[in-house]
Amino acid sequence: MVDNSIEWKTLINTNLMIKRLHPLPVNDHPLKNIITERIPRKILGSIPSTGMTTPLETHISLLEPLTRALRQLDPLSDFAMEEMDPLSKLAAEVDSQEIPETKSIVIKDAENNIFYQMEPWTSRRAGILTKYTTSEKLSIVTSFLSEGEKVTVKAQSTAIDKVQHRLKQLDSFEEGSQHRLNLSQAEYITKIEQLNKELVIAWNTEQRVKALKIAIQCAKLLGDTEVLSFYPSKFVLITDILDTFGKLVYERLKTKAVCIKSGSKTLADLPEDFTPDMVSDSAKETCLNWFYKIASIRELVPRIYVEIALLNSYRFISTNECNESLQRMTDMIHGIGNPLVAVYVRCYLCKVGITILKKKLEFGFLLVNFTGFLDSYHHIFSRGVKTELESQKMELPTYITLYTPALDFILEAVNCVVNESFLPNLLSVCKKKKNSSLILNTIMSGFKPAYISDRCMEFLDMILDSSDGGVPLYHLLRTLGLCITVCPPPSDQRREILAIVWKHISSFDNPDEYITCAEAWIQFVVECFSSRELNTVLGDIIEHMSPNRSFEKHYSVLKLIISKVVSQFQDFEMLLIMDNFLPLVDIFHEESIKVEVCKNILTSCNGQYKTNDPVITNALMFLCGILHDSVNALTPEDEYKQIGEILCNVMRKVNYGRDFEEQLNFFVEARSAFSNIDIVLAELVQQVNTLSVNTRQIMKGMHNRKTAEFVQACAAYCFITIPSIVSEKTRLELYLLSGQVALFNQCLGQADACLKAILTILPNLEDASAKSELFLESYIKKLLSTLLVVPDNPDRGVVGLLKSLLNVIRQLEWNKLNCNLAILYISVLDLLSSLAKEEYPYHVDKVESNDALYGSDPKFINEVNNMCSIIIREILTLLQDLGQCRRQSHIATELFVKIVTRSDLSVKSTNTLAINLWHLSMKNGYADKSYMIRIKNHLKRRSEATRNLHLQYVVDKLAI
Repeated sequence: MVDNSIEWKTLINTNLMIKRLHPLPVNDHPLKNIITERIPRKILGSIPSTGMTTPLETHISLLEPLTRALRQLDPLSDFAMEEMDPLSKLAAEVDSQEIPETKSIVIKDAENNIFYQMEPWTSRRAGILTKYTTSEKLSIVTSFLSEGEKVTVKAQSTAIDKVQHRLKQLDSFEEGSQHRLNLSQAEYITKIEQLNKELVIAWNTEQRVKALKIAIQCAKLLGDTEVLSFYPSKFVLITDILDTFGKLVYERLKTKAVCIKSGSKTLADLPEDFTPDMVSDSAKETCLNWFYKIASIRELVPRIYVEIALLNSYRFISTNECNESLQRMTDMIHGIGNPLVAVYVRCYLCKVGITILKKKLEFGFLLVNFTGFLDSYHHIFSRGVKTELESQKMELPTYITLYTPALDFILEAVNCVVNESFLPNLLSVCKKKKNSSLILNTIMSGFKPAYISDRCMEFLDMILDSSDGGVPLYHLLRTLGLCITVCPPPSDQRREILAIVWKHISSFDNPDEYITCAEAWIQFVVECFSSRELNTVLGDIIEHMSPNRSFEKHYSVLKLIISKVVSQFQDFEMLLIMDNFLPLVDIFHEESIKVEVCKNILTSCNGQYKTNDPVITNALMFLCGILHDSVNALTPEDEYKQIGEILCNVMRKVNYGRDFEEQLNFFVEARSAFSNIDIVLAELVQQVNTLSVNTRQIMKGMHNRKTAEFVQACAAYCFITIPSIVSEKTRLELYLLSGQVALFNQCLGQADACLKAILTILPNLEDASAKSELFLESYIKKLLSTLLVVPDNPDRGVVGLLKSLLNVIRQLEWNKLNCNLAILYISVLDLLSSLAKEEYPYHVDKVESNDALYGSDPKFINEVNNMCSIIIREILTLLQDLGQCRRQSHIATELFVKIVTRSDLSVKSTNTLAINLWHLSMKNGYADKSYMIRIKNHLKRRSEATRNLHLQYVVDKLAI
């Protein structure tokens, strides 16, 4: 079993200083069944109760509990002969509160914090429970609580009765009736969780022996391999219970222990970093008795597991006990015959050990555990294991994977404490081992990818030479691929490595093996090779996945492959023109997955590049078409917006530069292809308007016949596209924008058509909420500012568009309390005031507005004045309907300001109206007096500066 012990001894000594126990000669096999002579119960009655504590056991008694058993003296019987049972003392105290969950001891010293890079156990735990499942029935043996039995605490009259009761409990556990339950996986997990709860309940109700019984019974389950496929998950579930038990014992001991300060008789609670010399003798004795109980467990597997769970409690006894016990239990594991059970015991030992030791030199047990596994590695392929596999109808490669979680954890921990020079030695040992595929896979999984990558060719040779039927070739190649993906091999070896590896990958006939391996290597191909090699690999994937529609079973892996390609490949345009990329996308026949893949591809093209290549454009349109066609009436709003944003982004990427006609043709094609998404149609209208403005800028406003026809075509495109948009507000905004752009390009007919379209939409607005009124107020003000420069159409008379707009506004339903209509009318007064001026404050280049068309014609001015009178009457009516309130005061103030600044105050009626509005705003104290004072002072300064007597008269009449 230890043929190469000399070799391993040399290997260990070159990396770590490890203290090992010296073997001792024995007269009998130390693991044989122990027959103890039971002590009569009448002896218990003769024990005097002196109140004295039993002195501490010797060091050798603690380290070798089996020695006491070989002397035919049961440690529990010896415990019963003591003057006072320490657990009886625990039971005499009231502790009704639940034990809080304790934190694992973490190495705080930065120098020794060497395990921080390891994957957290919580992540491993979740992965194991997800992967290792079964549909078979699982057996569980219970010899204590049956389902529904209640936990009770019996009152004993004396301490002797309590001891007798506890011994009776343990006797019933060893000899009582046991119940075997056959459970499904879900029922089994539920039962394990119930045991965990019962352990805590028993502990909190002072039933310490029962809690120990539950821990022992659970640990015994780990010796059962009737359902091999579930064993890793069972290990995780059971060790959770053992961890709970270990924490409960540790916290209880810490609570009962008191700190003895040197040179003082003062007692205090133990600090977190306590030392054994601070612990009282009674606490040490209690701790020792716990380990005596563990030593009485006759079966090896539960005895080791429970002692490991309590390993941290050795801190109460001696500073060296933890390390020495780790070495002792490491050697004891050699006595476990089942290699699968043994490797998980080693895993649990390492898991607990790295949380309680502090010094780096103490972690030698990690390497000893791994080398111990290697020493017994050939047992995995023994006849007994093959017989068990045949009985459970399990293949050897599947069985080998059960070792992976435990070995990965052990070797990853070893990797944290050894240096890089350990790997060549380990590889040399691996080469000498037969059936070394499991070891090889564990090495590649456990060591840093950089170590593996530097020796990639060596590992590749070992993988190809491995043919033991254990870990299959595709799995080994996948593990190697994952390593070199993280850290690529030397550049001069990459092409040779890819050629060798892909030759074997292509030879896999099983689609599962092929795609699993190809997924691991695709990122290496993307990062280290050109588009030529990537295109070849993608073609090979299509070729292997197409027969018998194998791709349908591997959509998730294929999706992951495409994700890696688009995220890592630098030249997105080159990717789209590859011969095999779009065919790989087209291999997804399930619509939801295909849409997800296309979103992933198009989302990745967020760079600053522009393209006008027809091949790339067609590829983009193909991908966008898949997304667009997936949208229907049932599509969620968020999905709808996301797809719209993706398509808009693609529309911005296609740029034909100065070839505006080709750009417009693309937008026409896009409108036809994406007619169901408002966001995209709105983006296309914006893009065409931008195209029209760019044309004018290039021509500097001097259009020739060709450019004039082009901008007219752009205006027509917008006018035709906007009605397809569902949102009325979006249509209104786009019509106004398109009309302004058409006016900017001297397309008066198109501008007039857009503005008339606005008047047809406004009466149909369905939303009459306050939010809609705010939108209308802002929108109509922008429209009024545009109407100032729009020349009148001779067919509609003077300011025909404005009159039509006023009629539409008046017909809308407005909230009378907000009186937003009055605010709009005041803005109309601003427009009418500007229309009456000889020269407007702004113009559109090369467009003659009404100031040029009418030239301040009296008839035009008279028409404007008539409209002003009508608007003022409408405002006064609204103010009267509104009643006295703060809103009325505000509107009256605004109208007053417009009249005194824009109207002719020489007209007596106007003069009187202004004064009355001032008084109305000041009425009932709703006006802001400071604001009104500033207005009055401003008007006074203005009247003095312009010597306007009429304005001065108004100012004199203003009272505050």
